[in-house]
Amino acid sequence: MGNLWRLWKILFIFTRYRLDALVPTDQLPLKIRILLWLAPWRLSPVPGKLSRGARLRLALEALGPIFVKFGQILSTRPDLIPEDIVAELKNLQDNVAPFPTETALKLIEEQLGQPISEMFAEFSEKPLAAASIAQVYAARLFGEHSEAGKEVVVKVVRPGIED
Repeated sequence: MGNLWRLWKILFIFTRYRLDALVPTDQLPLKIRILLWLAPWRLSPVPGKLSRGARLRLALEALGPIFVKFGQILSTRPDLIPEDIVAELKNLQDNVAPFPTETALKLIEEQLGQPISEMFAEFSEKPLAAASIAQVYAARLFGEHSEAGKEVVVKVVRPGIED
């Protein structure tokens, strides 16, 4: 059932961002072109304000880390992908939308077994960077050891990524 749900989600994202518009249909067999032309998602308009590269990037982000990684790989292949799409996919290298800080704080506290306020003298609410696998926060240690006051970064793996 999980695979069927994942397929449904992929198809939903595919139709939401109208990725069918990226397929060069003129080279497909006539039967497939007719099927694509009659497809129900054609009833929804192509998002007019977004370029085709932006639609693909947003769809890959919505589908999760594995798809983001795929987009990152595609961004390194301007010999295979049109330049406007490559330029947009390069945003997946280091400009991925962050997940909520509340989620990150909860994950840190669960993993380390203490509240943030007991582990760090300071903890930035805004991530320094967000990538496909994790995001990073700035913090300052406190304590009585030589590490007291030391600035550190805390890397939090995105929720939903399996080991």
